[in-house]
Amino acid sequence: MTLTVDDAIHTATETWRRLGVEQATADEMAEELAADLAAASADGRSVADYMGGDVEALATSWADERGLLPVRPHLKETAVAAAQGATLPALAALAFWYVSWSHLLDPSSTAATTTLDGNVVWEVRQFPNAGVPLMWVGLPLCVVAAFFLVRRAVRGTLQHHHAPVIEATMQTLTKALPVLLAAAAVLAVAIGYFGDYVVGTYQLLFTVPMALAGMIGAVAAGAAWVRNRTCPPVTAGS
Repeated sequence: MTLTVDDAIHTATETWRRLGVEQATADEMAEELAADLAAASADGRSVADYMGGDVEALATSWADERGLLPVRPHLKETAVAAAQGATLPALAALAFWYVSWSHLLDPSSTAATTTLDGNVVWEVRQFPNAGVPLMWVGLPLCVVAAFFLVRRAVRGTLQHHHAPVIEATMQTLTKALPVLLAAAAVLAVAIGYFGDYVVGTYQLLFTVPMALAGMIGAVAAGAAWVRNRTCPPVTAGS
């Protein structure tokens, strides 16, 4: 598909708007870009040739060179990305816990028989609960999955927003994630014990949503804290 002047200007304007460039300044830059593209066309150059094939990258570089990009820490975006990366592993971890807790895979059974004299004899067949080893195998896998998914989600989000010091954030997050995931696991266990000993009958209705929110929230808050520590509070043009 051929890149037209209108397409290039629209994409550049949307990029500047997303990066936080003021509207008036973005409009001035769009007019300047239109003049440059017209001049390039007069010289026989296509829009794609002038823009280098990547309008967003050129628009971002142009704004950065002019000192128009404020250094935003993108804390909210980082927290949301970390939460998205942690959601599936957290759900899987709760599923493994439920299989063990509910004895869903437990083959043990109890049978009652009545003797000729009218007495009821209970026969208990006790077998190992297969859900327990499944849980202890599944939980570490969930932690490993969360580690990589959270990192990928945070990196992708920061790159999408052309955020500064991405590598510094990722290096620190890589070191901090084991601690954050351990804290999330401990919080979930604490919520489980609270539901068991305090809530009682309705513990499942309490434990599942609260543990899920606690684990995801702990990872999201930790990732935002890491981003805040690694992103300098200065402007790009300083």
